[in-house]
Amino acid sequence: MGYKDILVFLDGSVENTARVDFALSLARAHRARLTGVDVDSAAAFVGEWSERAKSLEETFHASAERFGVDVRFRVAEQSSGDWKNYYTPYADLVIASQPNPEVADKILPEVPGDLLTSAGVPMILLPRDWRPTPVGEEIVIAWSPSGQAARAVHDAMPILTQARKVTVFKFAPPADAKDADVDLLRDHLRMHGVKAETDRWTDTGDLSAIEALFASRAMEEADLIVAGAYSHSRIREALFGGMTKSLLDQFSLPVFVSH
Repeated sequence: MGYKDILVFLDGSVENTARVDFALSLARAHRARLTGVDVDSAAAFVGEWSERAKSLEETFHASAERFGVDVRFRVAEQSSGDWKNYYTPYADLVIASQPNPEVADKILPEVPGDLLTSAGVPMILLPRDWRPTPVGEEIVIAWSPSGQAARAVHDAMPILTQARKVTVFKFAPPADAKDADVDLLRDHLRMHGVKAETDRWTDTGDLSAIEALFASRAMEEADLIVAGAYSHSRIREALFGGMTKSLLDQFSLPVFVSH
């Protein structure tokens, strides 16, 4: 089980290089093909982004040669909002960056927000201003016994099996303190060769689920969150705005999420 076809969104931002290098390293680790999809809008070809936007294909192929990865380059259809034109249905995993409202006009509007829930494939979102660091060595699974959480865990299994440490985080009301679902998940992961620890946080009403997650011991050394413990409205709230500035400032590591 693994990722054989990975897709990364390309744009003229200064964050593009780190995103591409991460995608290439992941593709090399899984011996996968990497598709780079240019999602620049027409506005990206005017002003400071212009030269980078125009040279995306050239720089993408040059980076691929350094990593020794099989790649292909595609350009997203700019005249249609149809998500099928972003090539995401034909990939096992998508790599994108957290939206930056300050440059939203330079990237096609469906990327990555709308595609998060419509693409049908898992996505790794890199935080803004992220610079390459190891990803997937110490993973936290944000867990609840829900379909979204189960989907995220199963989609992330190729990464989970390679991790040095996996922790299952459970945010639950007091009445659920003795529920066995965390232990059931840990046993399921063990069947895949994943030895997981658990971190239970009792919901006393003082913190939201997202706040508790970032305050937990499990997050101290984490380099990737596998999300699915909360409804997608909560995930979108945390990733795309609607939370306090202090919480967004803490969001400094990649998130693996599925729909």
